[in-house]
Amino acid sequence: MARKHHKPEEIVTKLRQAEVLLAQGKTTAEAVRTIGVMEQSYYHRRSEYGGLKLDQVKRLKQLQQENGRLRKAVADLTLEKFVLKEAASGNW
Repeated sequence: MARKHHKPEEIVTKLRQAEVLLAQGKTTAEAVRTIGVMEQSYYHRRSEYGGLKLDQVKRLKQLQQENGRLRKAVADLTLEKFVLKEAASGNW
């Protein structure tokens, strides 16, 4: 069975639904079952997105994408530097 990937906005909405259910007196297991996620996923997502608003979640995802792009750029430049250093020393 293929896994379903939820958008950050959907995750925040489901977390808010779970908070409402918990405030109504339901147990965590019942609330998680109602919103349709596994209990482990609920705790993981709550630790990552808990307390964030939708605009903050969008900004977080943008920063994560930018961070990944910058890491790749640094890795490429480091590799180029290593190759040029080896070529300059004459060990090729």
